[in-house]
Amino acid sequence: MDDPSVESRAVDVFEMRLADIETVDVAQLLALSIAVRWPHRAADWQFMRSQGRGLVALDEIGRVCGSAMWFPYTETFAAVGMVITSPRLQALGTGSWLMTRVIAECGGRALRLNATNAAYRLYSSLGFQRERTLYQCQGKANGAAASSVATEGVRLLAEAELPSVIENDAQAYGVARAKLITALFQRSHGYGLFRSGRLAAFALCRPLGRGHVIGPVVASCDTDAIAVIAPHVAAHSRQFLRLDTHSEGDEFRAFIAGAGLALHDTVTTMSLRPHGAEPPTGGSSTCYAVVSQAFG
Repeated sequence: MDDPSVESRAVDVFEMRLADIETVDVAQLLALSIAVRWPHRAADWQFMRSQGRGLVALDEIGRVCGSAMWFPYTETFAAVGMVITSPRLQALGTGSWLMTRVIAECGGRALRLNATNAAYRLYSSLGFQRERTLYQCQGKANGAAASSVATEGVRLLAEAELPSVIENDAQAYGVARAKLITALFQRSHGYGLFRSGRLAAFALCRPLGRGHVIGPVVASCDTDAIAVIAPHVAAHSRQFLRLDTHSEGDEFRAFIAGAGLALHDTVTTMSLRPHGAEPPTGGSSTCYAVVSQAFG
């Protein structure tokens, strides 16, 4: 992309400039997310930079005061995330400046993001439309809750099943994310539910933030989703576990709550030009848990 550092703007008493996110040290990005109490680790930032592109807003002495990333899964669709503004600049237009540039850099792609309550008005002003609510569920896992779940046909995923995982994720999410799913597969433990030798559901779990996160989870019904999540709950008993879901199904949400993952917060999934990310017709799989709020 064009060098963003040639663009600058006066923000309050600061002269800010934009730069590629790859040009700053990860410690600066970590300090930014800590400032807004987001639980990302340095390794989380590094992984996101390996999967997407981004901009940072720098002040006159090179401090990172804002960030925004996008993940161009296809030529027609991208997810947007890690839009952060330093608390001292949140009311001064830095977020709008970053997002306007991101939209331009995405070149007409359909965009999807998860908006915090604080950022909802900003995204609305830029033309994003509300889709649905994303429920952030987290807490100390109750391994005993998994003991009564029927897990016949569930087993650890092997490398040979990666193509089926990519295919099932694409059907559920609406666009293919082969690069991301391949990278996640390599850093996650995964369980799959198999019927007649075919992958019917899966759930990946990896280190993130304060502990581990389960996602993505793809299944065609609550029962199948629970079956592939249960082994992860059992494996992380008494440890911090997180799962972000759009599901409002009684059975699934009841299991999550019983497993110790209480509702912590909600955000709003929004889209710009959403027609570019419609799920394929005839598909029955659903994303029961997203990869993360940034990746979607």
